[in-house]
Amino acid sequence: MSAVSHQAENRSKGFTLVELLVVIVIMGLLIALLLPAVQSAREASRRGLCRNNLKQLGIACHNYSNAKKVLPPGYSAAAGTAPDATTPGWGWTAHLLPYMDETALFQQLDFTQALETQKAIQSQIAVLICPSDIPPSGPFEVDDATFTPICLAAATSYAASVGSDASEVDDMACNGVFYRNSRTRIADITDGTSKTVFLGERAWADTNGIWVGAPNTAVARPGESNPWQTATASAPCLILAHNNWINIKTDSDGGLDDFSSKHSGGANILFGDGSVRFIVSIIVDGPEHQAFWAMGTRSAGDDSKALE
Repeated sequence: MSAVSHQAENRSKGFTLVELLVVIVIMGLLIALLLPAVQSAREASRRGLCRNNLKQLGIACHNYSNAKKVLPPGYSAAAGTAPDATTPGWGWTAHLLPYMDETALFQQLDFTQALETQKAIQSQIAVLICPSDIPPSGPFEVDDATFTPICLAAATSYAASVGSDASEVDDMACNGVFYRNSRTRIADITDGTSKTVFLGERAWADTNGIWVGAPNTAVARPGESNPWQTATASAPCLILAHNNWINIKTDSDGGLDDFSSKHSGGANILFGDGSVRFIVSIIVDGPEHQAFWAMGTRSAGDDSKALE
């Protein structure tokens, strides 16, 4: 075989530069087409895990109710204290701990003392974090309106509903299920448990919430994905929200007391019958907005059919 024919044969066994570039382009296009599908599948899985978290919390609520004959308080405040005083401040999640397989953590808490004095509140609880949320890697600093540190506490991606927009998170009494010193019975929910919101997502990346409760004089602050970085809300907002907006970004108070999520297009919401529904984002007034208000009340006899 001649040297020329041998060189030609070697060239025929390899790729030319043009062929290699074509292969790279094709591979790039395939990856570009597949990536959204992979991301969508991953988000669907995260949304399902978040749904599971809320279902577990719903079971805990009902087991607590079966044992105590009432649902846990939104947060506990000493009798006779002013509306802006929250001590000892223990929230609904702290009361649910024994029904969430967290008995050991529950036994570390002294409910007769202010929550901000106890180190156990720094413990992260996996079921309280949505996998799509962007929480801190450990406990974070909770402070007051002057940025004076109050305590370190672990984050949460969920909040309990105080009721419709007519109820604020720091009201002494509200038209929903969870609020200051609430002792709501299942029998009190005459609107029907399948139509009344118990809990919902409130992304830590939007509102820096904590699971333990409402430390006295603390404020809730916006998370990194909230465009209203100077907004603040009172201490009960750290664990409570109301049925008003979902994923709003145009509200000058930062939407701190509203439900939100890092899922695309809506948030998971737990109802009193233990069901979890994904409700699409509500950012403008209309029938859906009014229906979501109605879903926050426990006994108003109002209509929530627009979201059914």
